[in-house]
Order: sequence, then structure tokens, then C-alpha cells
Amino acid sequence: MPATPTLPFSRDHIQPGDRICVAVSGGADSVALLLTLHAANNAKRDALGVGLSAAHVHHGIRPAEESDADLNFVRDLCISLDIPLHIHHADIPARASANHETLEEAARTVRYEFFSTLIASGHADAVLTAHTLDDQAETVLMKLLRGAWTEGLSAIHPIVQIQHEAGSANQRSGRILRPFLQTRRCDIESWLRSQDQPWREDSTNADTTYTRNRIRHELLPQLRTFNPSIDQTLANLAELAREEESRWQTELARILPQLLLPGKPVRGGGRAVPTAPGQPSFAIEIERLRPLDPALRRRVFRAAARQLGSSLTFDETERLLALCGFLTLPTAAARTGSAVHLPNGLRAERSPHEIRHYRVASISQKPRKRA
Repeated sequence: MPATPTLPFSRDHIQPGDRICVAVSGGADSVALLLTLHAANNAKRDALGVGLSAAHVHHGIRPAEESDADLNFVRDLCISLDIPLHIHHADIPARASANHETLEEAARTVRYEFFSTLIASGHADAVLTAHTLDDQAETVLMKLLRGAWTEGLSAIHPIVQIQHEAGSANQRSGRILRPFLQTRRCDIESWLRSQDQPWREDSTNADTTYTRNRIRHELLPQLRTFNPSIDQTLANLAELAREEESRWQTELARILPQLLLPGKPVRGGGRAVPTAPGQPSFAIEIERLRPLDPALRRRVFRAAARQLGSSLTFDETERLLALCGFLTLPTAAARTGSAVHLPNGLRAERSPHEIRHYRVASISQKPRKRA
């Protein structure tokens, strides 16, 4: 049987004339994506009709000879396909240390900053990453183990819009696309073998000190003994969570302006709004929360915290509900003058009729990673 000329991939959000840049590490998934896009772009029928380039990040994590070999492999592949290559060198260990991040977090941040730069500079309308269904399943499990909410369980989105701030030197918008998100890694590797196409193996992928690798090599194989389709099941969960979150965000956009009150109430009616910059605050009337169901109350508090630059865990949200009197907890009292201290300098104080939210400046507090 002749080999399939290309792997199936999602063409959603790819239009003729787009400048498409494929992120290529040298691993099987990204090599297959580049080859698939190249073949689809040069097909005799139903060709993509896009301008195709590639991008590679030299992370500086592994020994230089290994990282250099990856770069040379990607460069040679792009030369053979006559595809322009954008290269970015970074010192991820130094960045991770300076920003108190894990290597995984720092590497991801650098990659997406690079992708954003390619879009802002006009080199790409979209950057395509080779995330697979396996990656999606692993990410859902990572989020679940860390106590993520619905937006966290939505995991890897098939499309992410990149918007640059108004007033920046370049305001071009673009998108990150994941066209292999419904494709299994084993199918990709099988296809590459059928094409006699080599790829690079990242030695760190076998290092189980990394959480993702422990999930990949230890946890998921165990879960497959309970459900052989667990990878697809987890990917389905991500899609459901993404749709649920979209629905809730629409509802929050409608209801929040009615609930978040600026400043403090004043005698005789009205509210006093501070004019000093740097101390944003607002209040929520407890009686306006009372008719809401518990799910919406939680989301209101979490959305309010986001507007002040913070994110809440389950326990922190419970303390706010207890401050309103909707729950009974030993760590939060529903009486006037009680307060709950939250991450990133956020405070919530109880008055007779409201919960007031405000920020307290503190140079010692560092932003906490969201699940």
C-alpha cells in the first residue's frame, strides 16, 4: 500500500495568502508538521497557497553539542525544502533563575515571546505548533493534578489570538494554531518511518524529574490499563471545558458591570470613588450575590480578583464565600470588619452590606503561577 502523502491536519483559520510559520524543534511532531504543510502547499489540487517559513528556538538547556545538532538538523531540513528559517538563541536556565520559574515555564515563555515577535514584525500571520492529542491529554492531567478550574482544564487551545497593545511600535495581530491537536503521536512517528524521514530525540524527554515526563511515562500508561482510550477521553474533557468556559465568560461579561461597584458608599446615597492612581478597588453588595447560584458566585469572585491582577484557588474562593455568610469556615468570619488576605496583595473586607476588594502594594510578593 502506498504511503499517505501527508498526515491529516486542521486547515481551520489558514487562508490562501497567509504567512504561515511552523515552529520546528527537530522532534518527530514538528518535523511531520513542517513536511505536511510543505506538501499541502505544493499539492496539485486544493493547495494551501500560503507563504511558508519555519522557526527554531535554541534554548541553551541541554549540552551545546546536542542543541547545536538539533539546530543544524532543522536548518538542513529547511534548506532541502527551500523554506526560510527564523532562529532565536536564548539562555533558558538564566531566565528561569532570574524569574523564579521552572525550566519548562521559562522555555514556554521564551518560545511564545519569539512567536509574538514574528507576528508583530510581519514575518507571520500565524505560527503553527505541533501539539498532538497526546500533548493535550498530558496537559489536562497536569492541570487536574494542580487543582485547575475549568479554564485550566481546557488545556491546549486549537487557536490563540495574539493581540499587541495599542500604542506599541507594531500593532499587528495574529494567531497561534495547533493543526495536529487531534493527531496521535504514534501515528506521526509511524508516518515519518513510512517516509524514511529521521527526526531528533530530545534527551530531556526521558527525564522523569519533569512533571510532564512522569505523566507521559508513568501515569498515562497506568491509566490506559483502566481505559485504553484515556488520551481521547482527556482531550474530549479539554474541549468540553473550553466550551463551558466560553459560555461562562459570556455570562460574566453581562453580569459583572451590575455587580462590581466602584469606591465606597457614602451617607445619603451614592459612592465615593478615589482619584489617586495605583489603588484600584471595588465592592460587591452581598444581597446582589444571594440570588445567584453557587457556580456563578464563585466565578464572580474569581473574575473580580482577575480585574485586580490576582487569581484564586478553590480554598481562597471558599473563604470569600464564607466572608459573605454563604459558607461556614473556621478561617473566615462573616462579620463586619473581617478581612481575607489573598495573593498578590489583594484584600477583601466585610462591611455591613458589601465585600470590598482592593490591592495593597508589596514589593515582596511575586505573581503566583496560575493552574
